[in-house]
Amino acid sequence: MKNILVINSSARTLNSKSRNLTEVFVDHWENTQNNAIIRFRELGNNPVSHISENWIAGAFKPENTRSEDEKKALQESDIYIAELHQADIIVIGAPMYNWSIPSALKAYIDQVLRVNETWKLNPDNVENPYIGLLENKTVFLLLSRGSNGYEKGEFNEHMNFQSNYLKTVLNMMGIHNIHIVAVNGSSLDQEILKQTTENAHQKIKFLIDSELF
Repeated sequence: MKNILVINSSARTLNSKSRNLTEVFVDHWENTQNNAIIRFRELGNNPVSHISENWIAGAFKPENTRSEDEKKALQESDIYIAELHQADIIVIGAPMYNWSIPSALKAYIDQVLRVNETWKLNPDNVENPYIGLLENKTVFLLLSRGSNGYEKGEFNEHMNFQSNYLKTVLNMMGIHNIHIVAVNGSSLDQEILKQTTENAHQKIKFLIDSELF
């Protein structure tokens, strides 16, 4: 039985291209696979708390030495991290906002990128001191972008602080099996949008049917 966690971060509910991709993933999985528990985590319209001084103080000390205020500050983080540990497959829907990710998703990352919970420090390796604690996970990054040319070697590569950043964060937490599917050009010509959307849908279905499961 697979545990799937679907995370949506778009501020839009209607006409959201990234939500459309997560819906395609869920619909196709449910139509072709019968071996999953699917849970949803809404970020775009369910604000995520920013980390605080009590959060930071509590995160860097053993649980039995935390004050009540520090424990309270970490409660939201505890919930998010438990969901990540339980999941076999993590599906993240994220639009590109100002060449990066939505602020809600950044706040979520600040909540889950937590020492001794999703990563630990290896002081003997100065160049790469992070040991990820989220093992045996598969991630689908289902992305949307207003323009195109953001992939490696393309003309907008230098402005991609979306997928490159997300991959870095996931790698740090121990996740390396990452599949990226993007709708590019959502603010361009409608024929371009139609074609890139169809391509993205087909790629999602192909990954579910052929490559992974």
